[in-house]
Amino acid sequence: MAENKTTRTGASVEEFLASVPPPRRADALAVNALMTEVTGLEPAMWGPAIVGFGERHLVYDSGRELDWFEVGFSPRKQATTLYLTEGFDGYDELLGRLGPHSTGKSCLYLKRLSAVDSGVLTELLRRSVRHVRGGG
Repeated sequence: MAENKTTRTGASVEEFLASVPPPRRADALAVNALMTEVTGLEPAMWGPAIVGFGERHLVYDSGRELDWFEVGFSPRKQATTLYLTEGFDGYDELLGRLGPHSTGKSCLYLKRLSAVDSGVLTELLRRSVRHVRGGG
């Protein structure tokens, strides 16, 4: 079975965030602060470009196992990518009020943090963390 390429590293989150070019840097710093507040955890680098919070062990139906973070984000060139739950079932009402975004299987893509409702984003993160921690 192939090794997971995205693993927790000892790299500096602060140095990584400082290297993000503007204007994406301001969004990355704000998301980092929000995730720190919501999770109550310190961030860590996962691979070269993902900031993750917490750690959990996943076992897929296929038998594949990996260590992953509870929630995380990456300030990509096209959008800030937030890694949340294993899907967005039950999140329709919140996503409808969030503002401009797109989603993948477990990713939320935001082109500009200032364009979304910060209260709704905070609630999405809280629900995602509760879900991951087994609280529904």
